[in-house]
Amino acid sequence: MEAALRLQDTALRYFLEVARYGSISEASLHLNVAASAISRQINNLEDILNTTLFERRPRGMELSAAGEMLAVYARKNALESDRIVSEIAALEGLNRGHVKISCSEGFAMEFLPRSIASFRKQHDGIHFQINVSSPGEVSRRVSHGDADIGVTLSLSPAKDIQVAYRQPSPILAVVNPNHPLANKKSISLAQLQPYPIALPEESTTVRQLFDICCSRLNLLFDPVLVSNNMATLNRFTTYDGGVHLAGEISIRHQLSSSELVAIPIRDRGMDIRNIEVQTLSGRTLPAAARVFLDYMIEKMQFEKNMHHESEA
Repeated sequence: MEAALRLQDTALRYFLEVARYGSISEASLHLNVAASAISRQINNLEDILNTTLFERRPRGMELSAAGEMLAVYARKNALESDRIVSEIAALEGLNRGHVKISCSEGFAMEFLPRSIASFRKQHDGIHFQINVSSPGEVSRRVSHGDADIGVTLSLSPAKDIQVAYRQPSPILAVVNPNHPLANKKSISLAQLQPYPIALPEESTTVRQLFDICCSRLNLLFDPVLVSNNMATLNRFTTYDGGVHLAGEISIRHQLSSSELVAIPIRDRGMDIRNIEVQTLSGRTLPAAARVFLDYMIEKMQFEKNMHHESEA
């Protein structure tokens, strides 16, 4: 208890910056505080807790097991302080607030901008920040408190993450309506081999599952286009350049306007992804983030049901 009372906000803030950048000198640059002052605060924390918080490495500093525990506490403590300030500011109603979202690219193309625009018609005092990252980075940003909400595609559980909503997101073959495969109800990966194919980079869940399935099936593909930008792949297929792979939510507008056609893939393993709406486990979100989280989940469920009805 005595040690807990002596943990000071400044020391914890310096500690978190060193943990974030893995270096006292880097933390010094970002905080605009002398490295010696940061080092003293870290040493004081280690004295108070009677433990080593960082392992000093030739290329920087890594959190020890005790440091990892303190980092979790410090991040949640900082987020709780932010929440209280936000709640006080919102006492007169949900007319102020700032929501930080991290998402993988497909959600930033249409679903989130459209959801935010419609949400702000009722709550125009709420402001948003969207960071677009790889699926793993989305979860990391949520777990480190850099985002209130994560919206991503996941293959497996992530540490310190609470899944507020999960929805299957199988990978589909996407073609132009004039493509020879456009009238197929479903296809196999082998049926794609005669046609030019465009693929995302290896960091995406689409590419990872595609590569695993091709390896298992002994299939070889020579993509004519590889891009880390989903819009580029969509436009390539719209212009009848070939076929690409995507989840339904990232091409929903093009499907509804008949610019593109999506075909289910029968091969085992191409349907094991999930859309996940993520928050930090154990964290109470500020009011604005809580209300938008519920709104977004309701919208996802509604659009999923509408999509299934249109397929029936």
